[in-house]
Amino acid sequence: MSKRVTSFDVAALAGVSQSAVSRVFSGASASKDTIAKVKQAAAQLGYRPNVLARSLITGRSKIIGLVIAYLGNPFYPDALERFSRVLQDEGYHTLVFTLKQSATEADADRVIQQMLDHQVDGIVLASVGLGDALARRCEDAGIPVVLFNRGQVDRRLAQVTSANRAGGRKVAEFLVAGGHDRIAHISGWQGSSTGRDRTEGFLGALQALGHPVIGVQEGRYDHAAARTAIDALVRSGIDAVFVGNDHMAFAVMDHLRFSLGLRVPEDVSVVGYDDVPMARFAGYNLTTVRQPVGRMVKATVTALLNQIESKSAKAEATEIDGPLILRGSARIPEGLQ
Repeated sequence: MSKRVTSFDVAALAGVSQSAVSRVFSGASASKDTIAKVKQAAAQLGYRPNVLARSLITGRSKIIGLVIAYLGNPFYPDALERFSRVLQDEGYHTLVFTLKQSATEADADRVIQQMLDHQVDGIVLASVGLGDALARRCEDAGIPVVLFNRGQVDRRLAQVTSANRAGGRKVAEFLVAGGHDRIAHISGWQGSSTGRDRTEGFLGALQALGHPVIGVQEGRYDHAAARTAIDALVRSGIDAVFVGNDHMAFAVMDHLRFSLGLRVPEDVSVVGYDDVPMARFAGYNLTTVRQPVGRMVKATVTALLNQIESKSAKAEATEIDGPLILRGSARIPEGLQ
């Protein structure tokens, strides 16, 4: 078995001290000449620094905890992949923790303890279903936290969302312009800021336009609940429905066409929210509000790293607007075709 190469071996070949090698690989101050010699020697010897040992020196694990409740919604696997890439570019690793939307305080405590055990440098709470209590517990533990795709009422924590109220308004204006007069809504979970904001933006715009909503059903971001909701709304004779996210909208479209024998959009127009990759599939061709997930992820990482670097960094709420993407699942008003 070959001997493991150490920082002392690199130092000897480079003609520098072992502490100089440590400074180079920890990102501490070192001259350009020293950095060049150390990296050349490390490459020649095949040396890899011990990340765990380095974390003891720097006090940084270079690990970010990403807490998520439900990967069944295709929005989150896409976001997770983007988080991993962006954090890697910043020299961080991602450690994913899962927590059910119906999590108890004991469940939250367990996840927080796991994150503390792994000494994460920061946390992204990336699920709308997680309660404010978990965010406060992370904050109390002294770990920088940023909320992704959800907000918090007291705004003590940094948060990054799409412009959910504006998105809801765009959908209402689009459906009214398309000549629909029996419009309904299947909302996301109303225990989340995301679900509430989309609903409030949508219903507020309908009211301002003088169009009463035929019915509102809570879909809770769940396939089965969305199918039950559209059953109830169809009995009211609707001609259009705004669904709180694409994940539910796919279930609604399938149920309308294959269970109820209705045509989309000829009988019922369907509009979603997220613009996940499946929305572009020919089988759905879903009109939807696009969440600018790439920009949201970058803004979240920037906010988190600012907190890691400076404990006095101000927690800010960031909203990023996204366009309504017109496809074939909803009647397109004249002039927009």
